Amino acid sequence: MARNGSGDGLSADAVEGLLAYAATQRRFGGRAVRNVERAIAGARGLAARDPVAHTGLLVRALREGARLRLARGDPARALPMAEESLGLARGLGGAPLAMTLHCVADVLTALDRKDEALNLLREADKQ
Repeated sequence: MARNGSGDGLSADAVEGLLAYAATQRRFGGRAVRNVERAIAGARGLAARDPVAHTGLLVRALREGARLRLARGDPARALPMAEESLGLARGLGGAPLAMTLHCVADVLTALDRKDEALNLLREADKQ
């Protein structure tokens, strides 16, 4: 797997690759989960070193993790990732925020928290 220059974490391209590969593995849940978890860890490291350049990548990785957990019928485990993604996406605004608001709304709906989900969808419509 490609590494960044310091050798202590994944490159942004490697994180993107893990996310893309995980998306093709949804039916093989264990592999997809492991790849998304690696992508999240890699994106965390990149965002810690350069938040301006890599916060969007971390938002996408967390959102993919939440969507994967939701698809596997585990909205309770999806919620913390979705909420963390939303907290970060609020600083980005625009499309990343709108997509993340929809993701969190999906998780909240699965948890039967439909009023909260509706509020987030209304917020997404304003983006």
